[in-house]
Amino acid sequence: MSIKVETGSIAETMEGFAFAYLLTLGTSPRPHVVAVGVTAVDGALRVSEVGRSSRRNIEGDDAVTLLWPPRDAGGYSLIVDGNASVRGDEVVVVPERAVLHRPAPEAPAPADGSCAADCVELPVREGS
Repeated sequence: MSIKVETGSIAETMEGFAFAYLLTLGTSPRPHVVAVGVTAVDGALRVSEVGRSSRRNIEGDDAVTLLWPPRDAGGYSLIVDGNASVRGDEVVVVPERAVLHRPAPEAPAPADGSCAADCVELPVREGS
């Protein structure tokens, strides 16, 4: 199941998590994943101290994902998809989609094709 998160509430929602992973795409068929600290500023997410591989990947493909793992087993993960740009010593991510996600209890997958896990969609724009 997904729980949608409003853009304005991403910053508030982030407070319940210790750290995030930044996932970028390069020339490899696998994502590049690094643990990062994230701050929310004026509707964007700022990531500091990003390494060379992440920067190079973002310069080639600005689509990124930030993933905050749950603090406790069975808790929600916060997943934010967005577009990133390298600005000086930091990376700035503009969120496109955000959701709180956790596995659902064992049950058959829904016939309508909706999420079979326990997810909460987070809108990133007013009215979305």
